[in-house]
Amino acid sequence: MDLDKEIGTLERRILEIKNEIMGLGEIRNGSVSEQYNVCGNPTCRCKDKDNPQKHGPDYQLSYRFNKKSTSQFVSAENIDKVRQQLADYKTCVKLKDE
Repeated sequence: MDLDKEIGTLERRILEIKNEIMGLGEIRNGSVSEQYNVCGNPTCRCKDKDNPQKHGPDYQLSYRFNKKSTSQFVSAENIDKVRQQLADYKTCVKLKDE
């Protein structure tokens, strides 16, 4: 009897996990980094001797595709969406492992 109860509990949890995974949005593997750059213009604000202000942030998504590392830039207007996709991917992996 205890085994039947445990099996029922596990089956319910599996169903909950499936529903949680189905409720996730788009998923994307990788990581995002912010980059700040200095340009080549000698009179630019990024070359100011007293208060240099680098350009940026520029966002770069790094990930593996076909066993190769690659990256692409992400626009500022899409960065929140990409970060949500990355978070959903991590949630999906966690649920799958459970």
